[in-house]
Amino acid sequence: MELKENKNQDHVPFKSGFASLVGRTNVGKSTLINKMLRQKVTIMSDKAQTTRHKIQMVYTSENYQIVFLDTPGFHKPQHKLGRHMVDVALGALKEMNILLFVTEPGPPGPGDRYILSQIKDLKVPVFLIINKIDKVNRQDLLNITHQLQSEFDFAETIPVSALTGDNVDTLISQIARYLPEGPKYYPDDMVTDRPERFIIGEFIREKVLQFTMQEIPHSITVMVEEIKERPQNVVFIAATIYLERDSQKKIVIGKNGSMLKKIGQYARQEIEQLLGSVIYLDLWVKVKKDWRNKKEMLRTFGYIDKD
Repeated sequence: MELKENKNQDHVPFKSGFASLVGRTNVGKSTLINKMLRQKVTIMSDKAQTTRHKIQMVYTSENYQIVFLDTPGFHKPQHKLGRHMVDVALGALKEMNILLFVTEPGPPGPGDRYILSQIKDLKVPVFLIINKIDKVNRQDLLNITHQLQSEFDFAETIPVSALTGDNVDTLISQIARYLPEGPKYYPDDMVTDRPERFIIGEFIREKVLQFTMQEIPHSITVMVEEIKERPQNVVFIAATIYLERDSQKKIVIGKNGSMLKKIGQYARQEIEQLLGSVIYLDLWVKVKKDWRNKKEMLRTFGYIDKD
């Protein structure tokens, strides 16, 4: 007797949803995102306030799709750009199915408690993600975990190391368990909603953060002015690094242009990996005094929407 195939027997409903990452500055949110996506999409730095924009990144598997929202870290704003960054982070709390509260090993501080006070009334599961567990021993991690758990009713607690990848797959699996049934929002091969021009500018900014002195990071932005294909699979990219003071310009350019050359060399390597092409990178440095406090400049640089 021929058996009829039961088409519904192995049917697994597709699940999708949004997971926001929030946390103090410099707890490793962007590094964790890149590790989950298995490629570099957001920039990383040991400088505070590295992430300035809300960036959507997409993880797609056979049965589910997670849209991650990487947000600027919470901090006390000192200028209009800083206030905008905090507003972006707070606004992201209202746009998700799951919230990932990312912190690092250590007792909860005022910054942690402030963020938890902002999310305490949200009707979504909140995960406690303790990053950088490669820097702490097991017993200390247990003590820290208990301290953090006493601050909030977390749905899940997952210690991870974004640097080594420890427990990152477990984190993804746990997020998937909480996703509702839903559509596939983005194509399988899409990893971010940001255009290549934005990612290229961020890669350049990352190298400035990496190689320059402490006074530079907060006052830098990068505008990619031109991307043009040339013969023999070469892509020409022109970009301008904007700073607030002439003294900063001298630091970024360096003696006989040495620092700018170094920034360009390392940025070009990562952009070539992103685009899969040989890159000719043309970098310029300009000063726009006090641009972080000028609304028109924040619009020009893409931090706030144009009217």
